[in-house]
Amino acid sequence: MGLFKKNPFGHYLFLKKWLIRIMGTATHKRYRGFNELKIEGSQIIRDLPDKNVLFISNHQTYFADVVAMYHVFNASLSGRDDNIKNVAYLWNPKLNIYYVAAKETMKGGFLPKILAYAGSVSIDRTWRADGKSVNRKVKFSDISNIGKALDDGWVITFPQGTTRPWKPIRKGTAHIIKKYEPIVVPVVIDGFRRSFDRKGIRIKKRNILQSMIIKDPLDIDYKNESIDQIVERIEYAIEQHPSFIKVIPEKELKAEEELNEQRRYSAKNH
Repeated sequence: MGLFKKNPFGHYLFLKKWLIRIMGTATHKRYRGFNELKIEGSQIIRDLPDKNVLFISNHQTYFADVVAMYHVFNASLSGRDDNIKNVAYLWNPKLNIYYVAAKETMKGGFLPKILAYAGSVSIDRTWRADGKSVNRKVKFSDISNIGKALDDGWVITFPQGTTRPWKPIRKGTAHIIKKYEPIVVPVVIDGFRRSFDRKGIRIKKRNILQSMIIKDPLDIDYKNESIDQIVERIEYAIEQHPSFIKVIPEKELKAEEELNEQRRYSAKNH
């Protein structure tokens, strides 16, 4: 790899590699030490092509979710089965992994800017800005940039666009699937909301069992399935369809809602 080689977004790959190595080493204990990450389905990662793969996942924190995926994906590609033992897998990381994130989130300080350089495809949210509800059109350049990332490698997206559970799937993800016809791999995570603060930076509680389940790629009829049909598929695949609420104990749902209320109160007073 040449010292001055860049990816399609103008980021130097040499610098990106070192950022992933350093940040990965610094965060490893957050998933194997302070807490324990249980992984299922990592062998699926090794069977995927090098590009045009879209990972869809539920979302629990701003940054800890995607950092965990960088760990798991690179560990899997290095031959590890459902574990992230021995951080040496970060020495030669996959450099064409990207993730979709809100532009305003990635501008919020020095650390987000570093994480953005490591792989963010930053977009303007159409439904929320600066903590307020908005209604604006999707930017063609945002869709184009996601397509550019898919053409170069793998893209991680959180189709609910929020860390709050059971929120509707944004149809933009379905439009991207229809337009670029990527291999779509569902990922279901849990435990991150209990482990970290909302941003996924501060460790809130230790000894939490985190989990990440990587599922088989979806079999999508890109030409004939409607946007609504694909949205429903995504809801079921990442276990965020309303029907899943019925199988979750009422006590757990109540605790989740109380936690969300505490977060809203905390954000209001800071």
